[in-house]
Amino acid sequence: MESILGVRGGKTSYSPLAGTPMFRAQQTESSLRQVKRNEWWLWFFGILITLLSATALALTLNPAYFRHSEHFYEIRPEQARWGVLCLLLLFNGWQVYRQWTFRRMRKALSPDASGKEAPSGLFSDTSGTDAITGLHTRGFIEQQLGKEIARAKRMDTSLTLATIHLDGFDLLTQRYGISITTAALKELGLRLKKACRGSDFVVRLSNDDFLLVLPECSVNEAGTVLKRIGSLEMICTGRRVDLVYSTGIVDWRPGDMPSDLLKRATEVLHLYENLVK
Repeated sequence: MESILGVRGGKTSYSPLAGTPMFRAQQTESSLRQVKRNEWWLWFFGILITLLSATALALTLNPAYFRHSEHFYEIRPEQARWGVLCLLLLFNGWQVYRQWTFRRMRKALSPDASGKEAPSGLFSDTSGTDAITGLHTRGFIEQQLGKEIARAKRMDTSLTLATIHLDGFDLLTQRYGISITTAALKELGLRLKKACRGSDFVVRLSNDDFLLVLPECSVNEAGTVLKRIGSLEMICTGRRVDLVYSTGIVDWRPGDMPSDLLKRATEVLHLYENLVK
């Protein structure tokens, strides 16, 4: 199923810890630049070895370089030529192998391949805002969460993440259609914002995973915020839509980095996701 809501089913589903599509695109671009640099170095050494081999073959045309009876060894010009040719063949074989590996890496990192991994149109990564719900995206939380942890350390206050997972999200479009599902998600974004305080912010991590970042909020207070969401029964374009969801709470502990908090939150989301299957 492919739509403005994203791609589910036959394509790879990435964990929120894998980063945004924009982040993965930057990683891909960096890898492509590294492959290009390696190719230039390979061509440089290829030209250098070719020049050295040509010089060595030219020197074998002068027999004077090979007539030294005082040495305990003796090499004839023909032997020197064969040795240079053998080394040149070995290097060329290695060069062909490296070019083959570079081509495979380029194919794996090509825009077509990366496009299959991260569907476009799901999130607006350049602005840090989800195009459908108007909520923040992963790109925003990666920057903001570090600031909130620093503030919690400095002010010795609590910091809590509340997770929300939509159960059976894959069936929404099949049951209601794209337009109704999109309207339901927009309404969900409004209700999540309304349930939060002014200092909180809401993040859409993936198609069906949401995160409430609650500064200066204990675990008990986070439960109160989640209760304000209530049941998600809404009327969208004339049809009633019921969104079933599961919640979880993760609190910040001294020493936690942003990646630690996100990892625990993702584990909670995956736990509920596996339970409802």
